Amino acid sequence: MQPSGLLRRAGAMLYDAFLLFAVLMLATIPFVAMRGGELVEPTGNAPYQLTLVVVIFAYFVGYWSWKGRTLGMQSWGLQLETPDRQVPGLAASTLRFFAALLSWLPFGLGFLWQLWDPERLTWHDQWSRTRLVHYPRVRGA
Repeated sequence: MQPSGLLRRAGAMLYDAFLLFAVLMLATIPFVAMRGGELVEPTGNAPYQLTLVVVIFAYFVGYWSWKGRTLGMQSWGLQLETPDRQVPGLAASTLRFFAALLSWLPFGLGFLWQLWDPERLTWHDQWSRTRLVHYPRVRGA
């Protein structure tokens, strides 16, 4: 086990972004069907926007509080843990979700912070009292 590096985190985020794009397309189908097959305009469409936010929230918080990893994190050998090496609960995962949004605001400084942090923690790691660690795969197992 070792702290996750920035590139590994970015790889997992990209992987999750592709998966989420597909899930959001599925969540859009009922809205397209209600419009008789016409495209859905997200601007000014509060129910559609809320649905997309809830799906994104459920994806991250659900996986983090259930297994401690999203599908993208699993592919990159990453695990989200509390300081006592447990899967974070619903409250910590929810806090991490919203803290991660704040980490993006100042040009991603909250993510880049790990380059200077001695424990390689991001802002949302620190605020949610979680950490993202890399468990290298054991060859031949």
